[in-house]
Amino acid sequence: MSTDTGTNSSPPAGSGGLVMGKDGMSALVDVLIARGFTVVGPTVRDGAIVLAELRSADELPYGWGVELEAGHYRLRERPDGAAFANAAGPQSWKRFLHPPRVRQWSADRVEGELVLTAGEAPPPRYAFLGVRPCDLRAIAVQDRVLTGGAYRDGGYAERRSGALLIVVECTEPGATCFCVSMGTGPAAGPGYDLAMTEVADEAGHRFWVRGGSPEGAEILAELPARPADPGTRETARAGVTAAADRMGRTMPEADLRELMAGTLDAPRWDDVAGRCLTCGNCTMVCPTCFCTTTEDTTDLTGDHAERWRLWDSCFDLDFSLLHGGPVRATTRSRYRQWMTHKLGTWYDQFGSSGCVGCGRCIVWCPVGIDITEEAAALDDWTRSGKPAPAPREGSGPP
Repeated sequence: MSTDTGTNSSPPAGSGGLVMGKDGMSALVDVLIARGFTVVGPTVRDGAIVLAELRSADELPYGWGVELEAGHYRLRERPDGAAFANAAGPQSWKRFLHPPRVRQWSADRVEGELVLTAGEAPPPRYAFLGVRPCDLRAIAVQDRVLTGGAYRDGGYAERRSGALLIVVECTEPGATCFCVSMGTGPAAGPGYDLAMTEVADEAGHRFWVRGGSPEGAEILAELPARPADPGTRETARAGVTAAADRMGRTMPEADLRELMAGTLDAPRWDDVAGRCLTCGNCTMVCPTCFCTTTEDTTDLTGDHAERWRLWDSCFDLDFSLLHGGPVRATTRSRYRQWMTHKLGTWYDQFGSSGCVGCGRCIVWCPVGIDITEEAAALDDWTRSGKPAPAPREGSGPP
């Protein structure tokens, strides 16, 4: 499994590779299961394209796309039967590598003795099928955060070390995508085991596949595939290039780190605070947010206790609670903390941006707050020295 987060050890997107049809996709899932992997990929459930365990490639969202806007998400049917022509859904791979709830330990009183039990069973070997390039970068960011420093998360490291990453390059960006602005897509970056580009045209429905690690190459060799023909390669490349030109959103052409540091007193923070509900949806759907809290529970007898680690959000009033009260008591301060950390001070901590341009925070904000719009407003303010105008009409939910 590839865990490279530095230079690209994967073959370039223009390398030969193989071409397989839908039968190859079915074989891929079967091969992965036979190798002992728990295959996780996109599937249609409850009116959305979500990530779940797949028993068969037939569960992939063939023929389904999505309609995205700020505060808006809808499924729509596609006539071409494509499986991966849809933008990022409400979940990211974070929920499998850095789960929302993890039991850290349990304790029982047995005949007067305290017995401690480790919290987690050994994790499954995951094969992530359909990782978007922006999410591939997000995994690399979380690798750096959770395993790259002095405070290593052993549970994350164990889950990550066994994960096989199968990335699918984007040919159908959503209206809220801005991965080009963040340098994270739509082409596959480093760190994958297999990379695929889906093509569905008059010549048929097929996948251009390349190996990116020894294990990826072994799996590819087991699939019913043929050497890639120039026509498929060129069509695949053209689709990815066209996707880069059709991004629905863009960040301002400014140094975002400097922009965040220089606008801490901008009146725009009051404007966004008047709209933000501090619900924390943006942090829950973000593929790189990593904050957690702990919760201790006991049963009524006092003979059993557990400690759980749970996802937390900097939008929670208690998140910065110290003796005497919270450090960030206002909506203004909490939204500013989230955005300036994500786009600015993340560099100081981890050497990169914390944003990968997936657009989830825009889609799943119930009032349609758009991080690219807020950044553009701050950039306008620095250039003019005046408060930025109110949000454009229609930026909220439909």
